[in-house]
Amino acid sequence: MEEKLFTISQAAEYLGVSLNTLRRWDESGKLVAIKKDGGTHRYYREKDLEIFASDLIKFSSEWIQDGVEFPSRFYCPTSSIFNARLTKMQNVLMQKPGFGKLYSLIVLIAGEIGDNSFAHNLGKWPDTPGIFFGYDLDKGIIVLADRGLGILETLRHVRPQLPSHVAAVEVAFTEFISGRAPEKRGNGLKLVREVVTDQPIDLFFTSGDAEVRMKGPDKIFRVTRGQHIVRGCLAKIEFK
Repeated sequence: MEEKLFTISQAAEYLGVSLNTLRRWDESGKLVAIKKDGGTHRYYREKDLEIFASDLIKFSSEWIQDGVEFPSRFYCPTSSIFNARLTKMQNVLMQKPGFGKLYSLIVLIAGEIGDNSFAHNLGKWPDTPGIFFGYDLDKGIIVLADRGLGILETLRHVRPQLPSHVAAVEVAFTEFISGRAPEKRGNGLKLVREVVTDQPIDLFFTSGDAEVRMKGPDKIFRVTRGQHIVRGCLAKIEFK
C-alpha cells in the first residue's frame, strides 16, 4: 500500500501553520520534508505529521519559554475559544468507554487550570495573550500552558511577602486566595488538588521554578524547586 503524502500546502493546513514556517522547520531539521526523485517540491508523510503534532509538551514548553510557533489548533487566544474547545473535548470523552464517571472531573480540572490563566492575566498579558490547550485522549494526556505573569507575580498583589515561586504555588494549591483582590475567587487550583488527590488522575504543574508532581495511587501533594525557571504556567494532566 502506497504511503500517503501531503503537499506542503496540505501539510500547512493540517498543522495550522504557514508555508514559510514549514520551510524553516525543514531547513532547521525540526520537521524534515521529503523530495521525490531529486525534485524541489516538499512532501510530508501523513504519519510524520501525526507524530509531530502529538508532541504536546515540546510545543507548549518551547512556546512559553521562547515563543516558538506551534500548530494553531492548540492556540486559544480567548477564554470563549478555550471553553468551546473544552466542550468539544468533553463530548469526545463522553463517548469513550470507561469514562462515564471520570470525564466530568477531567474536564473540570482542565477547565479550572485554563480559566485560571485567563482570569489572572486579563489585561496584563506580557506579550502573547491566550493559552496553549492540546490533548491526546487516546494516550490520556492534556497539556495547558500560558505566557502570563506566573503564580508568584500574580499572588504578590495580595501577598507581597511571598518569598519564592515554591511558596506561591503552595499557597495557590492549598488556600482560598486570588490575585484579583477584592474579587471572591481563588478556588481553582485548590479544587484541582482535591480532585486529583482522590481520583485516578495524575498532574504535573509548574510555574517559575516551582513544580507539583502528583502521580500514582498514593498521591502526596508537595511543591519542590525545579532546575529551570518556567515562564507563566504549564500543566500536564494524565489519566487512563
